[in-house]
Amino acid sequence: MEITSEMVKELREKTGAGILDCRNALRETQGDFNKAVELLREKGLAAAVKKMGREAKEGIIEAYIHHDSKLGVMVELNCETDFVARTPEFRALAKELCLQIAAEAPTFVQREDVPQEVLDREREIYRKQALQEGKPEKVVDKIVESKIESFFKTNCLMEMVYVRDPQKTIHDLIKELIAKVGENVRVRRFVRFKLGEEI
Repeated sequence: MEITSEMVKELREKTGAGILDCRNALRETQGDFNKAVELLREKGLAAAVKKMGREAKEGIIEAYIHHDSKLGVMVELNCETDFVARTPEFRALAKELCLQIAAEAPTFVQREDVPQEVLDREREIYRKQALQEGKPEKVVDKIVESKIESFFKTNCLMEMVYVRDPQKTIHDLIKELIAKVGENVRVRRFVRFKLGEEI
């Protein structure tokens, strides 16, 4: 099948990938537009994983104040260059992160940030619960580790389900932007204030 410049142009507009990448994806998929989009996404996300290790010192601090002025969020989102920090996609992601933090109240950015003493305390609580429920000793450890995974998903921003799309996590959302902009993007820190909350 002949790959026309119109087909390449349409794929480029849809995915933001380079001309050569679009042409190759269309060739690989025999001109199937949807398969070509999927292929480019897969390749982009694979490349994004490699970029996640690179240093990111530029970026922005985004803030969100709820309409009743009783809830506020600030987040620092980093990238590698000031150019990417000024793009609409980067700023849109920072806003989305603020809304996610406001809605879901995570405590940590990622699982590596959870102190060991917090995990030890949680494991002890889950162990006691399982034993009180009469679970056999041999399955208690599996139950505890399963609950720890759930703890990460409800307390770590990167592992949370994205409120606007339950098929994605925040980690997926960031990987997608990395694939699009070609730079490492990471959440460095955030703070969430709720009026009257204990400090």
